[in-house]
Amino acid sequence: MTRDAAIAHAADYFDSGAYRADLTRRVAIRTESQMLADRGAEMAAYFAEMRATLEPMGYVCADYDNPVDGGGPFLIATRHEATDLPTVLTYGHGDVVRGLEEQWREGLDPWTVTVEDGDGAAARWYGRGTADNKGQHSINIGGLRAVLETRGGRLGFNSIILIEMGEEIGSAGLQAFAESMADKLRADVLIASDGPRLSPERPTLFMGSRGAFNFNLDLDLRVGAHHSGNWGGLISNPGVILANAIACLVDGNGRIKVDALRPQSLTNSVRMALADCTVEGGESGPEVEPEWGEPGLTPAERVFGWNSFEVLAFKTGNPENPVNAIPPRARATCQLRYVVGTDPAEIIPAIEAQLAAHGFGHVAVSPARLGVSKATRLDPDHPWVRFAAASLAETTEKKPAILPNLGGTLPNHVFAETLNLPTIWVPHSYAACSQHAPNEHLLPAVAREGLQIMAGLFWDIGAGGTPATA
Repeated sequence: MTRDAAIAHAADYFDSGAYRADLTRRVAIRTESQMLADRGAEMAAYFAEMRATLEPMGYVCADYDNPVDGGGPFLIATRHEATDLPTVLTYGHGDVVRGLEEQWREGLDPWTVTVEDGDGAAARWYGRGTADNKGQHSINIGGLRAVLETRGGRLGFNSIILIEMGEEIGSAGLQAFAESMADKLRADVLIASDGPRLSPERPTLFMGSRGAFNFNLDLDLRVGAHHSGNWGGLISNPGVILANAIACLVDGNGRIKVDALRPQSLTNSVRMALADCTVEGGESGPEVEPEWGEPGLTPAERVFGWNSFEVLAFKTGNPENPVNAIPPRARATCQLRYVVGTDPAEIIPAIEAQLAAHGFGHVAVSPARLGVSKATRLDPDHPWVRFAAASLAETTEKKPAILPNLGGTLPNHVFAETLNLPTIWVPHSYAACSQHAPNEHLLPAVAREGLQIMAGLFWDIGAGGTPATA
């Protein structure tokens, strides 16, 4: 059999409805890691689904508890063919964010794959996890199966698949787990899928991700609220104070005002890699706002080469049922997305120093998440990048976008630093997929092409001549 046969087999898997059937079963399992204490049975059910898929493909599967309290479990599936062959580690996460059932558009259910607009260019498949990440690692498993079934039951390389169930709560425990399982996870390269393409039509590679550091700003002034008619103008309002505290960290156009949080790593080589990249969210995505963020940078440089400061939530008083009273406290949950060169250990001290310098030293700063994913980046000229880019170009007859890192955040530091691997990510979604929000969806056209891409890439690795064995 041939490379073309493997790619055609992957396309048949999609066209026959088998991929959608597999995805439908997986989406139906409510693996909300933000409700981990109540979802133990669902996490186990997802691993059972993975074993039922992978064991007939010749994988030996084992699941493991998280070494950190509050973290999700892990599954490792291993298929060993020969010691002299390269080993590819593939990663995905089976957990999802909260379903938010009541917020989805009428006719949609987060736990059911709902197809709209048939199979045309505007078609969408709705459901929680279709894009992040059940749909994406299901594509990669489908690509592996296509190679096995067209190469006489062989991949031509050794394969390890790691599935975690806590990525959406910061991948707590993943680093400690990888350290303890380093022998079982030893490989030559990571090839995985998450995040969006640069645009829906353009195959994309990225080799790392921005880090994400979530933190709370808290101001607790007194016990109880007080009537605004009797006390307005006499006692301080924590909402007003906290709003001004945030304004000393980031200006009204999203520009970071803390010098220590402004990166120095937007080098000429990174700018050159991004010069070919136009950020697009697709027809339903928001328009890029040219005046938002760091001035003087292109949109690609702002999202892939720079840090961004976001206010994710702000609460004071009772927003659902406001009363005429000065609230006693205020809280904002904020986030810094950061590139290589920003030390996460220095983020809180830098914010505290900036607040103190502007008279807001009484605002408390604390981490908001259990896990932290560091910023990572692989040289776009790395041999594995060139190998993967050539494979994608051959399969799609399109020039792939090559990004030094994703604008979002993944636990890539565990693979790049803890396991010391070159890391290649091939995303199968797009920026306007509504991941983490109501109405999350997958573009079936991208999924079908993704299956072909991964079948071609895995075929090429098994054909020999990879950077690990050249």
